[in-house]
Amino acid sequence: MYNPEKVTYFAETDSRNKRVKFGIKAKDRTRHVYVIGKTGMGKSTLLENMAVQDIQNGEGLAFIDPHGKTADLLLEYVPEERLKDVVYFAPFDTDYPISFNVMEDVGPDKRHLVSNGLLSAFKKIWVDAWSARMEYILSNVILALLEYPGSTLVGINRMLADKEYRNKVVANISDPSVKSFWTDEFAKYGERYMQEAGAAIQNKVGQFIANPLVRNIIGQPKSSFDFRDVMDGQKIVIVNLSKGRVGEANANLLGSMIITKIYLAALSRADVNETTLSKLPNFYLYVDEFQSFANESFADILSEARKYRLNLTIAHQYIEQMSEEVRAAVFGNVGTMVTFRVGAFDAEVLEKEFAPVFTAEDLVNLGFIQIYLKLMIDGVSSQPFSATTMAPIGKPTLSHKEEIIDNSRSNFSRPRAIVEAAIRAWHEEGAKRDFDNSRPKKPDIKKEKQIMFEELMKTEKKEVNREPQNKISLENLKSNSNRNSKNPSKENLSQLREALASIVKNSKETKTDEIVRPDKAETNTDKVNPQANQPPKTKTVEEGSKPKEISQDELINLLKVDEN
Repeated sequence: MYNPEKVTYFAETDSRNKRVKFGIKAKDRTRHVYVIGKTGMGKSTLLENMAVQDIQNGEGLAFIDPHGKTADLLLEYVPEERLKDVVYFAPFDTDYPISFNVMEDVGPDKRHLVSNGLLSAFKKIWVDAWSARMEYILSNVILALLEYPGSTLVGINRMLADKEYRNKVVANISDPSVKSFWTDEFAKYGERYMQEAGAAIQNKVGQFIANPLVRNIIGQPKSSFDFRDVMDGQKIVIVNLSKGRVGEANANLLGSMIITKIYLAALSRADVNETTLSKLPNFYLYVDEFQSFANESFADILSEARKYRLNLTIAHQYIEQMSEEVRAAVFGNVGTMVTFRVGAFDAEVLEKEFAPVFTAEDLVNLGFIQIYLKLMIDGVSSQPFSATTMAPIGKPTLSHKEEIIDNSRSNFSRPRAIVEAAIRAWHEEGAKRDFDNSRPKKPDIKKEKQIMFEELMKTEKKEVNREPQNKISLENLKSNSNRNSKNPSKENLSQLREALASIVKNSKETKTDEIVRPDKAETNTDKVNPQANQPPKTKTVEEGSKPKEISQDELINLLKVDEN
């Protein structure tokens, strides 16, 4: 139940040697919180303490972390009763990629918002190579794909290079302006023009698409989760965009798309009346180093989000990281402003906000965890005052971190082999393909098994050179998997996924032991490896623990999955 008076604590007063803990009321967080300060001054701890309280209080939130440390830490604080509320989005978990398609199910009135957000993100990344021509063409590519069912960012290059695919997409366009571009303008572009503008787009977008870490996430048409469901259901989304593991450009692109998708989800709340909207839960979005992800739509988010109960807490290091437009939106819309120690330039800018109580000299001389702030109190901004931030909230004695990661993988991720097979098929089989990637909550087990059978057999054929009579054929494997399956467990599917991912991952490093026919395991001992009676083992990886081993007999049993 929403309580507008609920206080989220984050600091203590330090005047007159009297320390009193204080925070911000839920109703005042709707005007957003802005935090600025040099690195190492305590910004992350402030955000962590607020997010931990939201988690413990049952609130819905998303935390976008470009460093990874806070994302890992927050998993430690999730109580047992909220384990299933968490979506842990870690792009570097390449064995189990989450599907995230920013182009999925975008209504006609929101397509330009998505297009502008993507263009802004690309422009920031390619700032030295950006041109008006590139932007014009890429804008029309994106707007065309947004109308075509099942489109992803992977389709951008295909739209420019594959005439058959392009014709099918163009035939589906309803926007007259976009259609005119493709039917009247694009057809007249000469080869030289396309080499200069079109090839430049293909080269730049290709840098992302060629990276399987990004491609396997953005190349799936159906997203693993819906942000509107997350917001209304008070779920938790923790996004670990560790730039050291993901890459700065990849992290910035993914973060920008996630923020755009959250904003779209918030705007979709306009489909309910005022009475219903007032009863929807608040959703808290935390963005550390937000300037990395702030695109042109960020100004709109700051001004419009509060109407739809989306409350932002944003932090970064210095003002020059923001564009003029975003800077104006921040200082014009943020209700609570917190500053740690800043540099001389920032101090001069911030002095206008904190004068006459504090000067620029005061701002550059703040110590560790010391802050000056203007706090929104009952809808009114307070006079500036000083405080110190709270120490980190103590960790619970029992951590469910590994369980959360496993649960998130099971519910929102798919094995890399499955994803890559679907994307590969899309490229190979033509312009429109019905991807085999229904949401993980309701997987098509029969189809998934089929792909896994094929991948297993491919791996065996490629990596293991054994006598034919000692291999299990695809047909035998299928037959074995369907025997005695009156009471199979669907939970086995996740174990099978894990086994497959491990086999694919390790196939180039070590040779798998041969798989012996169940009916020949004892009778053919004279023809097979003497160790055949000992079930050969295939390694699987469990993050944070010693690799688990699974025998081939166990693997066969895992294939006994109910297909109904």
